[in-house]
Amino acid sequence: MLAVVLSLAAAAAFAGSAMFIDSVSGRVGPLQLSRWQMSLAFLMTAAIALTTGGWRSLDPQMVLWLTASSASGIMIGSLTYIATIQYTGPRISALLFTTASPFALALGFGFRGETVSPLQAAGVGLIVAGIALAVMGPQQDEGARVPKPLWIGISLGLLTSAAQALGSLLARPAMLAGADPVAAMVVRSGTGALFFILLLAIPAFRPAALPSPLAIRQIGLSAVAGMVVGMSFLMAALAVGDVGIVTTLSSTTPILILPMVWAVYRRMPGPLAWVGAALAVVGTALISATT
Repeated sequence: MLAVVLSLAAAAAFAGSAMFIDSVSGRVGPLQLSRWQMSLAFLMTAAIALTTGGWRSLDPQMVLWLTASSASGIMIGSLTYIATIQYTGPRISALLFTTASPFALALGFGFRGETVSPLQAAGVGLIVAGIALAVMGPQQDEGARVPKPLWIGISLGLLTSAAQALGSLLARPAMLAGADPVAAMVVRSGTGALFFILLLAIPAFRPAALPSPLAIRQIGLSAVAGMVVGMSFLMAALAVGDVGIVTTLSSTTPILILPMVWAVYRRMPGPLAWVGAALAVVGTALISATT
């Protein structure tokens, strides 16, 4: 029961993080938002790792794997994650990010020789069907303040999932070797923050102005919700529960985000949005059940 509560709490925290990011869309660009979010996440996770002593679990080889993981999952994945939310809004972006499971399957098949069962293939089909239903449904005012074609947002979402799946694959050797999850996040977020800060040396990547204090607060809340609270709940759930159940329940973000969208934008998502989200979660469950 504890694992169920923790998993659902993690999914809700990830949904909340997406809503906080969407709240500053149009005022803070993806690159600047990534810089602030990763810097704040690094400071918060570093403080936790220093307090708990989790940093002692790391060795140079683990740091190397985690740095490589950050190059994919943070430097690319974080930037495109934020851009996806700004292009498509929190509802569709949450659905797009469920494709991380199919990408993880493909990477496991291609690089580790893992097999894909018929049940897993069916799960991939359900995720694709869920996204298609949500995208084909009526598009309401749910964020997505960047006036660009939807296909760009979908492409960014798929790139995010692929980058994060690769990042998870690269981080796996360090985690299996006993790296503390919070300490691992320190390395990943710190590497990403350093990358985004170094980009300031290039004039084209310098922002015209600093974010407002309100925007910085929202960015900080997104970092707390997603990278501190959400990841902590997820790691705690994995420590006490079955991996398949935890993975499935923590992937209910596309469903849990719908009431948040309703509350913020005062417009209830249509039936296709709910059906699409449910199909994506069931698809993730089928993939997780046999991994």
